[in-house]
Amino acid sequence: MSMTEQHYRLEGLHCGGCVKRTRAALEALDPEAAIALDTEQLTITTDAAEDDVIAAVEGAGYSAHPQEAGTPHVAPDPQSEVEAPPRDNASHSSSARVASSPSDAPAASGEAVELQLSGITCAGCVRTIQQALASVAGVREADVNFATRSARIEGDVASDTLVRAVENAGYGAEVIESVEQGERRREQLEQQAYRRKVRDSAVALIPGVVLMALMFFHHPQLAGGERWVWVVLGLGVLGVMAVAGRGFYDAAWKAVRHRMANMDLLVAIGTATAWGYSMAVALFPTLVPEAARSLYLEAPLMIIGLVSLGQAIETRSRGRTSKALSQLLSLRADSARVIRDGREFDIAIDEVVSGDRLRLRPGERVPVDGEVVEGQSHIDESMLTGEPQPVARGVGDRVSAGTLNTRGSLVLGAIRVGRDTGLARIIEQVRRAQGSKPPISHLADRVASIFVPAVMIAAVLTALIWFNFGPEPRLTHMLVTATSVLIIACPCALGLATPISTMIGVGRAARCGVLIRHGESLQRIGELTALVVDKTGTLTEGRPRVTDSLTLDDRNDRLALLAGLESGSEHPLAAALLAHCREAGAEPAKVRDFEALSGLGVTASGPNGERLALGNAALMQREGVDLAATGEQIEAWQRDAKSVLHFAVDGQPVELLAVRDPLRDDAATAIARLHERGVRVVMLTGDAEAPARAIAREAGIDEVHAGLLPGDKHDHVERLRREGHIVGMAGDGINDAPALAAADVGFAMGAGSDVAIESAGVALMRDSLHGVADAIEISRATIGNIKQNLWGAFAYNSLGIPVAAGVLYPLTGALLSPMVAALAMAASSVTVVTNASRLRHFTPGGAPQPHRES
Repeated sequence: MSMTEQHYRLEGLHCGGCVKRTRAALEALDPEAAIALDTEQLTITTDAAEDDVIAAVEGAGYSAHPQEAGTPHVAPDPQSEVEAPPRDNASHSSSARVASSPSDAPAASGEAVELQLSGITCAGCVRTIQQALASVAGVREADVNFATRSARIEGDVASDTLVRAVENAGYGAEVIESVEQGERRREQLEQQAYRRKVRDSAVALIPGVVLMALMFFHHPQLAGGERWVWVVLGLGVLGVMAVAGRGFYDAAWKAVRHRMANMDLLVAIGTATAWGYSMAVALFPTLVPEAARSLYLEAPLMIIGLVSLGQAIETRSRGRTSKALSQLLSLRADSARVIRDGREFDIAIDEVVSGDRLRLRPGERVPVDGEVVEGQSHIDESMLTGEPQPVARGVGDRVSAGTLNTRGSLVLGAIRVGRDTGLARIIEQVRRAQGSKPPISHLADRVASIFVPAVMIAAVLTALIWFNFGPEPRLTHMLVTATSVLIIACPCALGLATPISTMIGVGRAARCGVLIRHGESLQRIGELTALVVDKTGTLTEGRPRVTDSLTLDDRNDRLALLAGLESGSEHPLAAALLAHCREAGAEPAKVRDFEALSGLGVTASGPNGERLALGNAALMQREGVDLAATGEQIEAWQRDAKSVLHFAVDGQPVELLAVRDPLRDDAATAIARLHERGVRVVMLTGDAEAPARAIAREAGIDEVHAGLLPGDKHDHVERLRREGHIVGMAGDGINDAPALAAADVGFAMGAGSDVAIESAGVALMRDSLHGVADAIEISRATIGNIKQNLWGAFAYNSLGIPVAAGVLYPLTGALLSPMVAALAMAASSVTVVTNASRLRHFTPGGAPQPHRES
């Protein structure tokens, strides 16, 4: 078969990552296949059959439909479903599955698996589970999150194999199929754990307090018959320990069986040692020196009770920290009012398919990503974009799932449904980011991996030192200090320090319209020293308009040729030029051989074979067009921050046009915020030098480089990095892909459901540099909070263990009670969670924020 140019309409592409995967799948057929994300069109030159091209696209996880050359891509017709009779639930569900995204398909080989875990009590458990998962053949990466009690595993391995690996390590696991299921299950497990810990605390503390009061007012007598009363009481204490402390002892036994060490083992050894010593004294008092005949029967109960109480408080506090994801989930509509066959009725949201017409009434949330086909209203987008004011939406405007219709009735044409909606992708993005780890966490991970064995060694050394060198009663002192060391040294605070702050920080950023992709980006954002920005659509409004024109050749068809040339262009300036031609009453002429030249302009052949060229001075030089006569006019327009476009026919200039894209209202204030935070702002643009510098002066930009091709931006980013800067790049996530990839942190500028989430480390839901400033402030606040937690946890253990070991005894003559140690241990975890919770109330300064619940 001969090589032919084929055209296809694509479905399922959301971002630059989708384009990259599709292009890679088509590389064998045509390495230069052209994919336009905004129009979802594929142009490919190949000798392959249509079925082969479609199969290649589907292999990448997307859909392709053949088109005739030149057929414009249109969104699914919102009216298409009206002609069809209403479908019953069964048939409609089937249709929904056919139309859904590739992510609705069964999990493919190599797809990430998420597990909800149970039985985790400390950072040592996290380490154990992570090692168990990493040892499974086929696992590439396993990430266990202590704060959310979840695990994300990437690799080529069956989910049931992963569940068995976790269970063999002594913990529980179940596969999470969706974000909603994961959140529901996490909340259920937290509620169950909270109730269980409160019950265990009450069961242990009530008899523990009674027994402590009894021993305070009546010193135990171990002579005669009273000794057996204490033996019976000791057996009663053992029964309470078995009931209230069962969770600790079961987990400790599993740890021993799997040759692991965790916090439960420390508690189990400490309480068992206190009880065993007390029973030995009660049963065989004559074998123990008189000075050491002390009973500590209340200690195991108080330790179990206080630790359980601390864990209950921690569980309740931790549940409050994850509200960001729950609030995003609450934005999802459960049902939608569909219009079919002239009738309106409510259906479940899962039954809506692309192309349905939906009625949206005042006060309702938008159920899917769609386009307004009837009516006008104001939509509150604050929960997704961070913009505080509702925005007007009318026929032809896009609306995003999760936003709120404040007034007016609308009819929408459904475009993206289910997991394809922007809200669904945001929720998934936030969940993944909350479970990721910033680089700062690696130190804590290394410490936690050896913490429990080190504590046990410290307890043994403490016991030996007191037994061999301590004053009388040596046995009592040895018992008290060793037990206190075991109890006070809890790795929970250390394990919670990073994930709890990361979870809250990522969630808080999402509420401000900033989607952070992973923990590394979360940390690097706050370290930025330079920000590279594009001009069009980033600093400016992205809606240019023709402000001036100069006719150089009085051809009657010049505007018709210009309109025809721009009709095939996807450049941001094309709409402005077409509007200019329409205002002059020009109808687009038919052109052929259209070619877009990156960084230069466009060329084509006119209806009579004329050579048409529209673009910058570099293109005119390439086409051999003399621009000498227009030099002064060009300079005057450029001084006013206007971009100059040249239109030439057969090598002769016929029209000179000035286009201005106004600076965003908030650009200057956003750049001022970035300067206040020590960030140098560099503008890289393909525009001419004069208008670029005019915009830079107006916005307060530090450094300007104009007349650049896309590859040049990449080179400038690399230059800044070589100079020692940590560089961020703000662009649209598609055209600026090389520079975004080269930057330390890429910010994909976007709006609503069209944001290019996978194109950069950070996606901004609104087209404003205030989002970058917000991200920097949230990053610094989050990393600062993590450092506070880590230093607090290190300081607690650095001071607590020596005090528990009796280092202050020579000065005070007293030892730390194991019960006080248990209280301090519980307080350490609660303190970390409470400190991290402060991030929930953090609001970036300098930009308007919508009212949000905290």
